[in-house]
Amino acid sequence: MHLPLTLFDRIFLVAAGKAAPRMAATIEQILGPLLSGGIVVTKRGHLSAPFKTCHAIEAGHPVPDEAGLNAAELVRDLLRELNARDLLIVAVSGGASALLSAPCRSIPLAGKQRATSLLLRAGASITELNTIRKHLSFLKGGGLAALAYPATVVGFLLSDVIGDPLDVIGSGLTAPDPSTFADALAILEKYELTSQVPAPVRDHLTAGAAGIIPETPKPGSPVFANVHNVIVGSNEQALAAAARKANELNYRTLVLSSTLYGESREVARVHAQILRQITRTGQPVPRPACVLAGGETTVTVKGHGKGGRNQEFALAAAIDIAGFDRALVLSCGTDGTDGPTDAAGAIATGDTILRAAGLGLDPLCYLAANDSYTFFDRLGDLLKTGPTGTNVMDIHILLAG
Repeated sequence: MHLPLTLFDRIFLVAAGKAAPRMAATIEQILGPLLSGGIVVTKRGHLSAPFKTCHAIEAGHPVPDEAGLNAAELVRDLLRELNARDLLIVAVSGGASALLSAPCRSIPLAGKQRATSLLLRAGASITELNTIRKHLSFLKGGGLAALAYPATVVGFLLSDVIGDPLDVIGSGLTAPDPSTFADALAILEKYELTSQVPAPVRDHLTAGAAGIIPETPKPGSPVFANVHNVIVGSNEQALAAAARKANELNYRTLVLSSTLYGESREVARVHAQILRQITRTGQPVPRPACVLAGGETTVTVKGHGKGGRNQEFALAAAIDIAGFDRALVLSCGTDGTDGPTDAAGAIATGDTILRAAGLGLDPLCYLAANDSYTFFDRLGDLLKTGPTGTNVMDIHILLAG
């Protein structure tokens, strides 16, 4: 893709997501005075420095809040100003779906918050969650591109979604939406949430499925004629970089997959068995071994504890590698935050369970309560990085010395 900047009278920027500040700062530095203005929306605590040209906002994640609603209105106001001689750069990273909260007018913010919370607790995948988000919003599911038309739109997408589907990253702000209102209703039924979501949410989706409310813009729509989307970062690239570093440290390295999904504790147990096999037999890779995997698991929350999918992964793995010498599991979110906590993830070793017993901690009880944060906090084994400035899903590292 090559677009001479001389084709445009003005250049604007909309950046949304956990990596939005770093992406926006880079774009602002490259364009300098050519940038006419912009809006940067990120998670609370992720802003580190002021911008010269852009207006920056911190908002709620993963449950949307009033600040995200106000940010979405500012973005809509900016889009209304655009014409065919304008270029809009859209920098999207994980978290954009929640941070740019733009519920349709028939849905109060509280309704969207409740629906989001129910889906998260039920263990819905990011694709399922974003299918519903796209059909409750005027920006998602290609809505932003539709409002920007006829301006030229370039989307720089930092993927936090398995397989890097353009319509799911950030709920597809600049991409055609193949999903439907009927798909959204089916997801509610799958998780038995149809009667639990607020009536305005259910009524809106039902009206859309009946054809009373227009569908999101679909592939082939003319609003995407001037849209160009580029994947600039992904989990696969992060794993490749980690593998290179492990090789430098003289580990024998194996990348399993960048497309992991499923219940976190169950996926963790499979990884623990791989690590046990390596320590016993040197298969599928001899020691010293580094096995890498990535993706995005989910947690079906049944307890009332504190944690995230990576901390739960580490706790489940710790139980299964108990007693194995020189075995380590690290599970972390690349954005630096795992669930609603200040930790990126946690570290488990072969002696984690023994050390926990010395403190009177029962790992099975903590796992049942979804309280992995408290468990690892007591042990001092939480990984706390702070905001990393990126977001390409999760990384799991298995080491056998």
